[in-house]
Amino acid sequence: NRLKKEKNAVILAHSYQTPDIIYGVADFTGDSYGLSLQAKKTSANTIIFSGVRFMAETAKILNPDKRVYVPSLEAGCSLADAISAKDLRELKRKHPGAPVVCYVNTSAEVKAESDVCCTSANAAKIIKSFPEKEIIFVPDEFMAKNLERETGKKLISWSARCVVHQDFDRGKIQAVKERFPGIKVLAHSECPPAVAQAADMVGGTTDMERYVKGSDAPSFMLVTECGLSDRLRSENSGKEFVGMCSLCPYMKKNSLSQILELLQKPAKEKEITIPASVAAKAKKALDRMFELS
Repeated sequence: NRLKKEKNAVILAHSYQTPDIIYGVADFTGDSYGLSLQAKKTSANTIIFSGVRFMAETAKILNPDKRVYVPSLEAGCSLADAISAKDLRELKRKHPGAPVVCYVNTSAEVKAESDVCCTSANAAKIIKSFPEKEIIFVPDEFMAKNLERETGKKLISWSARCVVHQDFDRGKIQAVKERFPGIKVLAHSECPPAVAQAADMVGGTTDMERYVKGSDAPSFMLVTECGLSDRLRSENSGKEFVGMCSLCPYMKKNSLSQILELLQKPAKEKEITIPASVAAKAKKALDRMFELS
């Protein structure tokens, strides 16, 4: 923490990070949208983004004059890695006139090809804001199906899935509900539609956090990454959290020692750089997200 002040650095940590990062060094913790807002507001010269690469890219797009670093070069994302700008251009060619909403879990290049970005927290609101009945939504196919059900729009999606959420099973949820009467099941929007339909609430990590804090239910099951369950368990004494979580192999690539190394001696290869032309277009999609939220 002394080093952070000396370097005028801020550390942003996603809710899926390990407790030593979240409680030890993070200045702000949250979901993609909340951390995007913090990145937009920070006065620090340096941002260390303890999350995955696309999040750090978003911070860089919003802060072109600041230095943005990732602790681990291996912190990718199964969704962001599944679609390229070329793939999206081909999808747009096949569906002329359809607006493009891209989930924030995408590369800067894909954002640059989109009309607006969204997060799990604001996706439904943004999709509903378009008068068109047919909308391109990339890249998460399960999230697209869940949003179709919620918004009534026809969403043209890509065949990408989140490695954390794709394998959750509706049968296990029903078994837990039978074993724990009164339990509330909270599922992430990236879960399979059958899982989402069995849940009491579907949304992003901040939606889940808000629900837990405002609910009188005795127990909860969070159908998402284990990091969120761990954090909410420590922050909500007296409430029981029943396990069915999955670890994100990408989020867990970051470590406290890597963050310390960046503060001591920033590594050039870990600094996020984005071509100015790409960043300018991607920023328009992000700015529109903030306007519509």
